[in-house]
Amino acid sequence: MKVKLKWLYKGKKTEELALESAWTTQESMEQLLIDIEKTGRVKELIIIDEMGNEWKEKEFRKLKETIEQEAHDIVVYFDGGFDRATRTAGVGVVIYYQKNHTSYRLRTNQFIESMETNNEAEYAALHYAVLQLQEMGVHHLPCTFKGDAQGVLKQLVGEWPCYEEKLNVWLDRIELKLEELGIKPNYEVIGRKENKEADRLATQALNGIDIHSEKKVDRELE
Repeated sequence: MKVKLKWLYKGKKTEELALESAWTTQESMEQLLIDIEKTGRVKELIIIDEMGNEWKEKEFRKLKETIEQEAHDIVVYFDGGFDRATRTAGVGVVIYYQKNHTSYRLRTNQFIESMETNNEAEYAALHYAVLQLQEMGVHHLPCTFKGDAQGVLKQLVGEWPCYEEKLNVWLDRIELKLEELGIKPNYEVIGRKENKEADRLATQALNGIDIHSEKKVDRELE
């Protein structure tokens, strides 16, 4: 999770000033706090996270220890595959995350017997991804969702209207679940090549191949 610092500065011959940093990582913030404390010009330090929460220095250090033990820095790839002939779908989800200073990858998919359009399959894939986050115990964190379904993602952020009633049902379902979990979504449209892992999982689901695996990976989260 990204954080920034609000520093109430107090000099010997100057009035108090409220200074605010740019967004940075929790690790960088720890070093920044150490450096600033050495100046002797601190009245108060407040750390602000991406969810808008404010923490005093001691609270932040305790919070960081807690976060490290849970899934965080989460990036989700999702894709939906649709078979027009059978009106069935396969959804694929790949979740990269950090836990205890280690990177992990979760790969999972699901076959859906009744589906009407490819766009509905994409919505179902994103909804399935959010349910996976719930199973992982993810809550009150920012999460990045990446997919190649531009229309679906544009509708989710409100840039494009959604006129189809069935798709609106999925949209509402996703937003309600995210709100329930306290997840702040960041949606990013990517190319099909960047989404090949989730696409492969969706295709495997359509072909009756169930996948659910989790392992450590050597990868920098985006």
